Amino acid sequence: MSFPAITAVANVLAHAPGLVRYGSKPLRDIGQDPAVLEAITPRLRSYADAVAYAPNQVFIGNLDPEMLGAVPRPWFRALDGTASSTGAFGDLIGECELLGLLKLCDRARLVHLDAATLAEARAGLARRGIVTPDEMAALAAADAGAINAIGKSGEAIPLWLDGRVVGAMSRGHEQDEALTANVLLENLAAKATGVLAVRRLLRMVERRLGPGDIDFVLAGSEEAVGDRYQRGGGGLAKAIAESCGITAATGFDVKAFCASTLYAVVNAAALIQAGLFSRVVVVAGGSLAKLGMKYRAHVARQMPILEDMLAGIAILVERPGARGSDPSARGSDPSARGSDPSARGSDPVIRLDTLGLHTIATGSAQQAIVEALVITPLAKAGYRLRDVDRYATEMHNPEVTEPSGSGDVPRGNYRLIAALGALRGELPRDGIDAFIAAHGMPGYAPTQGHIASAVCYLAHALRAMRAGQIRRALFMAKGSLFLGRMTDASDGVSFILEI
Repeated sequence: MSFPAITAVANVLAHAPGLVRYGSKPLRDIGQDPAVLEAITPRLRSYADAVAYAPNQVFIGNLDPEMLGAVPRPWFRALDGTASSTGAFGDLIGECELLGLLKLCDRARLVHLDAATLAEARAGLARRGIVTPDEMAALAAADAGAINAIGKSGEAIPLWLDGRVVGAMSRGHEQDEALTANVLLENLAAKATGVLAVRRLLRMVERRLGPGDIDFVLAGSEEAVGDRYQRGGGGLAKAIAESCGITAATGFDVKAFCASTLYAVVNAAALIQAGLFSRVVVVAGGSLAKLGMKYRAHVARQMPILEDMLAGIAILVERPGARGSDPSARGSDPSARGSDPSARGSDPVIRLDTLGLHTIATGSAQQAIVEALVITPLAKAGYRLRDVDRYATEMHNPEVTEPSGSGDVPRGNYRLIAALGALRGELPRDGIDAFIAAHGMPGYAPTQGHIASAVCYLAHALRAMRAGQIRRALFMAKGSLFLGRMTDASDGVSFILEI
C-alpha cells in the first residue's frame, strides 16, 4: 500500500528576550512584585549567545541531534562563536526581525513600531529572503510620541528591544478578555513564527512548487484564537496561509495540547490518503505564554534564562510519488532495513496502517501510554523495538528542565520504552542504556510542548533517511487534556515514518 510522504520540513527560531516578561509565569510574578523584572533582566541572553547555543543549532539543522551529546555541559557555556543564524532547516532571527514580522502579520493595525526599528527589521528580513520590499514598504511606522501616548492611555503594552521601548501592542476591544493586548500578542507571535516557518518551507520547494500549489493548511499551535463568545474559535491556519500567499487553500486549526501538531500531521496524511487533497502544509508557531516558564530556577542558579526562544515548524505532506519516487514497493520486512533507500523511494512515508492511539480506556499511567503509542504500532507493523532506528518523543532541552526539578524528559521516556522492551524479552535487562544510546537522542527543543513533542525531529529524520543513514523512526506525542479541567484523561498519538 502507498502512503502519503513528507517531502520538506522547515524549523525556525526567533530570539525574544524582550517578550520574556510577557510569558505567563513572569507576567504573573511581575504583577505581584515588580522587582522580579530586575532579577530577570540581567539573565537575558544576547542574540549572539542564542545563535551560538548548541541546542538552537540542532533545531535549525546545523548540527545533528546525536552530535549534541559530544558538546560539554553546560551547553550555555560551550558556545560556538562561529555558528550561523541560517541553518539547513531554517533561520534563527533576532528580536528586531521578529518585531517586524509581528507588524507584517498584524491585519488589525494594533502593532506600532518606531521608524528605526521598522527599517532595521525590513533590512534583516529582506536579507534573509523572508519578505519582499513591497510588502514591508507598505507598513507605516509610528513616532515615539504616538507610541508613548498609546502606552500611557492603558490601551497597549510596550514592546522592548535591547532595553528600550520601540513600540506598543494595542488591545483589540475595551471589554473583551480574549482581545486584551497580552492575549493578542500571544496569538500574533504564534502567527508570525508560523509565517516565518511556512515562508522558509516554500523557499525550499520553490523550484517545483509555488504557494498556489498548496491545497490545504492545518495549524497545530497551542494558542486559542477567538473572542469572548468563542475563545478558541481558531482560524490561524488560514491567517498564516493568507500571509504566505497560499490563496487557493483552505484549512483549520487542530487542538490537542502538546500532541496537536503531531495530530495535525496525521490528519494531513489522512486527507491525502482519502484523495481529498494532494498537498497539505502543517504549521505550528511558537508559544509566547511559555517564555520564561522556568525562569525562577535559572535565576536561582545564576544561569541565562534559556526560555527566550519562539519556535516554528512547517511540514509539507504530499501524495505518494509527488517528487517522482515510487514508494509502492515498501513492505514491512524488518530484514530490509539495510537496503538502498533510493530503491525504495526518496521520500519517507507515514505508515497510516500503524498509528498509535491513546484511547479513553488506555488511562493515564505512563506505562499504559507508552504501550499504546510504541508497542502497539510496532506490533501492527510486525516490528520489534530495535527495528526502529530513532524514537522521537518529548524532545525538551534538559538544560531548561533539569534546574526546575523536571529532569531529563527525553531520557526518562527512553528508559520507559527500553524497560518495557526488557519486560517483553526484546532487550536484555542490562541493555537499557545501550538501547537509549543507539535509538535515542539528547533533547534540544524549546519547552513549547507542541514543538518539542516529536515533530521537531521530522526535519532531521527526513535528511537522515534521504542520506541512507536511517530507515525508520517512530514519532510519539503525549497530550495533557487534564490541564483544561474538563477531564482527568491524558492523550497521545504516534506514527512510524519510514523510507
